[in-house]
Amino acid sequence: MPTAAEPPREAGPEAGRAFPDRLDALRDRLPPWLRATCALHRRGVVALAALLALAVALALQHHLAARPQPVAAPGSVTGAEPSPFRPRPAAVSGPTTAPPIVVDVGGKVRDPGVHSLPAGSRVADALRAAGGVRPGADTDGLNRARFLVDGEQLLVGVDPPPGAAPPAAGPGPAAGAGGPTAPVSLNTATVEQLDALPGVGPVLAQHIVDHRAGSGGFRSVEELREVNGIGDRRFADLRDLVRP
Repeated sequence: MPTAAEPPREAGPEAGRAFPDRLDALRDRLPPWLRATCALHRRGVVALAALLALAVALALQHHLAARPQPVAAPGSVTGAEPSPFRPRPAAVSGPTTAPPIVVDVGGKVRDPGVHSLPAGSRVADALRAAGGVRPGADTDGLNRARFLVDGEQLLVGVDPPPGAAPPAAGPGPAAGAGGPTAPVSLNTATVEQLDALPGVGPVLAQHIVDHRAGSGGFRSVEELREVNGIGDRRFADLRDLVRP
């Protein structure tokens, strides 16, 4: 006997919706408590999946942030101002040298004229600067060891002209009781030569020498006021008897 023909199967988009429709029909036939349980389980799975995705994203971000980053070395800084708190080296100041002296050497010397000599020079130094004494010159009365005074005239082997002042005796005690006949150099005089000045004893003479050594020399007679023990009255007595 001929069998009844089977209904044709659904095709196209209608066939794609047949399975979900059957699931919905099956869910509708379930008891209410079972349908609620299935819905709760599905929401839990979705929430757990979202939480896991968030945790993976945070872990990946933390891992990328913790990776070491290359840092470029800073370039050298040029022209920077020195720190005001850095100690600066102290300036080295050497002793101040005394100014030279100028003397006029005349008479029987090889090179007569005006010569500049270092402070503290003696007559022998002036003779060497003038080329030496000519043969036959009389030098018996010439004290070669005498200190020279700035601006003096030294005549060798000749008599001084009439009315001319006698040659300076240099710093040191004079033959009489009147003291030195020429100004005493504060920069070259010894303690004994300073002691011969009126009103100056051995102690004050040593103070003058100590001040000279500590200050690098006297640049003017006025600096004599800075010596311990010399007041206005004593300075007035000494100002015409001394020179730098």
